[in-house]
Amino acid sequence: MSGHSKWSTIKHKKAAKDAKRGKVFTKLIKEITVAARLGGSGDPNFNPRLRTAVLAAKAASMPNDNIERAIKKGTGEADGATYEDVTYEGYGPGGVAVIVQALTDNRNRTVADVRRLFTKFGGNLGEAGCVAWMFHKRGVLVIDGAATDEDRLMELALEAGADDVAATDGGFEVTTEPERFETVREAVLAAGLEPTSAEIALVPSATVRVTGEDAARLLRLLEALEDQDDVQSVSANADIDDEEVARLSA
Repeated sequence: MSGHSKWSTIKHKKAAKDAKRGKVFTKLIKEITVAARLGGSGDPNFNPRLRTAVLAAKAASMPNDNIERAIKKGTGEADGATYEDVTYEGYGPGGVAVIVQALTDNRNRTVADVRRLFTKFGGNLGEAGCVAWMFHKRGVLVIDGAATDEDRLMELALEAGADDVAATDGGFEVTTEPERFETVREAVLAAGLEPTSAEIALVPSATVRVTGEDAARLLRLLEALEDQDDVQSVSANADIDDEEVARLSA
């Protein structure tokens, strides 16, 4: 399975644990705040990034009051910290390319934390641009395999403008150009299918196969990065066998 599919599957399995610790809400609130500030509007109908963030928040059962407060912080109607987008690139165990996207109010703190985690798990934080060329921004929707069959989803998604539908472990992954993401997502929802995740993600153009201790250390690195408070998303181009992922993430 591709690096995006594999790590995406692991992330969703751990999302329930993160929610109990409040981490999911914290990350979503940051994204909503920044999206409202940078998108030039606090109205999701006129701000695609904000619309995606609000939908993710609602999918995580965030109360509307929290969403509205985060939007007001972003538009300046309420006081709050000022966050900025930062991206870090590097290599994990086995030569796997890793991109970390964060929102922070303290660059020095965040880069120090990210560098420490790369080093701790056998990776190296690199220079800007060292691995970004390996990834492309894509819309990705994950659909539970029990909700539909591949032929139906393929017809629906391609008609709405998706580029591809691929079978994954227990479901399907629909990929789109970023500008068609909302149209495809709305078509999927209109057909009565609720994606288990829907996001604009960095998808690798090629993957690196890792096994054994490299795979174990890589998964620990990716999870540790995801757990860092300022980190919003982590992308990697790893290819790990399903059986090994299941064993290592048990």
